[in-house]
Formats: sequence, structure tokens, C-alpha cells
Amino acid sequence: MLRTLVPHLLRTAPVRLALTHGPLSSAVVDRFVAGGTEQDAVAAVVRLAGGGLRASVDLLGEGVLGAQDAHGTVEAYLRLLAVADQHGVAAGLDVSVKLSALGQAVPRDGQAMSAANAALIAERARSLGATITLDMEDHTTTDATLATLVQLRRDFPTVGAVVQAQLRRTEADCRDLARAGSRVRLCKGAYLEPASPAHQGRRAVSASYARCLGILMAGPGYPMIATHDPELLELTGRLVRHLDRPAASYEYQLLFGVRPAEQRRLAAAGATVRVYLPYGPDCVPYLSRRVVEKPANLLLALHAASDRAAR
Repeated sequence: MLRTLVPHLLRTAPVRLALTHGPLSSAVVDRFVAGGTEQDAVAAVVRLAGGGLRASVDLLGEGVLGAQDAHGTVEAYLRLLAVADQHGVAAGLDVSVKLSALGQAVPRDGQAMSAANAALIAERARSLGATITLDMEDHTTTDATLATLVQLRRDFPTVGAVVQAQLRRTEADCRDLARAGSRVRLCKGAYLEPASPAHQGRRAVSASYARCLGILMAGPGYPMIATHDPELLELTGRLVRHLDRPAASYEYQLLFGVRPAEQRRLAAAGATVRVYLPYGPDCVPYLSRRVVEKPANLLLALHAASDRAAR
């Protein structure tokens, strides 16, 4: 019920205002978002690096409908990479980009515009030893995003893909993407999707994730295991041992603010762990997806807020 109700509530002006400016806003936002600026994001990257953790930084914001706004997103990513370089953390950094924020939905030439804008970011990232990953959005954009991925990889082979286990098509996509040198982030999916393109219910999605994980881990690519599910993390460990995969041939990806002790435990055990690190002022859609994905995330944040208020 919460998965259905929360997204509608978060679209209402009073709830959005309370979340971003109300008395609980700082505790809720701070738990899941690094801050509002490039400097905030890079400061978080530096802190993570001090704990042996890598980062994939995501500028929050999506669905732009004009070329000027899309250009603004590109400029923001270039500033982020410049600040990261100034602080000595650009090499090895990953940036996650949403094609909808780069103009994918702009009428007439949005597809070409978003691909060209992504290439600008990829070029700068490569010059600094960083990478980019194309975030996957709702199912209506999957084909267009994968087409852009193919186009970008001609010049930038390390561009990462994202696939969502909740979509019925994803097993086939994993087989297509499980190639040598192919970076693929496997997540469950945080968009509220209809039954026709998507598995419904936690068990069905987890079962799909396990099948997709098996495909990626058995292939020659570079799987990026994006889950906090203890059973799936345990399954990953079993597959690593069974397939004798070197630690440098895959990585775990966990969300900023979610199970930080598990992030440290995996890193201490010798695994590569990358934290998905969102920043920027437009945080409501992202927080909505975190709650749709797991309603307990909101309870964790509210608990942190009550603790802060009690001090």
C-alpha cells in the first residue's frame, strides 16, 4: 500500500514543502543526499575514500524539456568533475547520468541531444580517469537508453549500463550486455511499473534479480551488484567463490545512507564497494523512489530525525 500511496503524496505541494523545508527535512534529506552543491558531493566522496569506499555521483534532476536546461545539467557535471580533480578524487570516480536530464524528452531531437550531451561528460570524465554510467529510468525509456549506450560505447567503451531486475525483459538484456569490458549495474528497480512489463511483488523481483545476477557473474563483463538485500548479497558471495571471480572483476554498489555498516564490512573483506551518492536541490523524486523501493527507508530517516530532535 505504501508503495502506491507515497509517490502520490510526494507529488503534492504541502508534502514536498514539508520534506524539503519542514522541521524534519534536514534529517530526512541528509540521510540519503550528500548536499546541494558540487562541493558537498566531493566532500562526501573524500570522506568515503578515507573509509576505502568509491563513489558514483548522481546530480539529482530529470525530465528536462528544453535545450538550455539540458546544457545546464552538462555544465553541472563538468563542474563536479573539475572540483573532484582539484581534490584529487577524480581518478576512479564514476558519475551517474540520467538521459532525461540531458534532454532525451526534448521534442524532435531529444535522443540525439541527450547522446551528444552524455558524450561531452564522458569525454571530460575519461580525460580525468573517471567513468560515467547511464542511469536507467522507467520502462518507457529502456530501448532509447540502451540505443544511446551502444552509440556512446563506440567512442567510450567503459560507459556503464544499468538494468532493472523488476522488468521482464532484463534477463535477455543481461545476456546481450554480459560481454568483455562491459560494466553493468544490476538493481531491482525503484519505479512503480505496471504488470505487463514488470514483475510484481518482492519475491518475484528478487527471483528475477538472482537469475540476472547469475547471467552477469558467469559472463566476461564487469557486474556492479546494486542491492542491499542480505540474501542477494550472500548469493553474490557464493557465486564469486563458485566461479572463482577475482575481486577486481566486479563490485558492490550500495546507496548513500543505507546500511553503511554493510558497506564497510564488504570493503574490509577485500571487495570493491561503490556508494551511489546523489546530490543537488531537486531531491523529492529521488526520495520518492527510495521509499517506493523500500518503505522502511522513510522510517529510518524519520527515526534519525526524532533522535536529532531529542538531543
